[in-house]
Amino acid sequence: MPLPTPRGLLLLATLTTALPAAAQSVATEPVEKASVEKASVEKAPVEIKGARFPATLETGERRYERIGHGLFRYMIWDAYAGAYYQATGFPVPAPLSDVPRRLELEYFHAIEASDFAEVTRERVEEALPGEEFARLAPNLTAFNDRYRDVSPGDRYALGWDGDALTLALNGETLYEGSDLALASALFGIWLGDDPLGEGFRDDLLGR
Repeated sequence: MPLPTPRGLLLLATLTTALPAAAQSVATEPVEKASVEKASVEKAPVEIKGARFPATLETGERRYERIGHGLFRYMIWDAYAGAYYQATGFPVPAPLSDVPRRLELEYFHAIEASDFAEVTRERVEEALPGEEFARLAPNLTAFNDRYRDVSPGDRYALGWDGDALTLALNGETLYEGSDLALASALFGIWLGDDPLGEGFRDDLLGR
């Protein structure tokens, strides 16, 4: 049986599901550090099909702790591995808030930049009311224009540090912006109420 197309791997058979608008309504609601109850975070490095994710990361002046990790499978194929991080002191998953956070995905198949851009736009457009999408559209286009093709072993990192939204490929920053609502819409593709895969989302959020 041949491998599915790169677009099929990216869509993971669930493109028709959309993030509910209600999930986006919390995008700009701050999460107070003092209100976060203590929960366990993962303490040891993990390796998934050769993709290694450390327990902690330091980027800029931020230190992040891994909340969860997982492997996304499409039918019989391993599509990619991922790990979700939040800033130290925010152990309860809050992927659609203003909490500094980071999602890393390492791919096991080649995917073209145009496929990433197309699917990202479709998912965000389906998730948001028309007026909200229209407001985000220019920044989303700028974000999508920065995608590059990936080969097996490449890793994208989506980050929000409290001030800036970033996209990096193998450690190289490709995009930087300041739109929190766009950040939450992008994180919601994997971590929202209707993600690309519920099991993968739950693994990333340590459920």
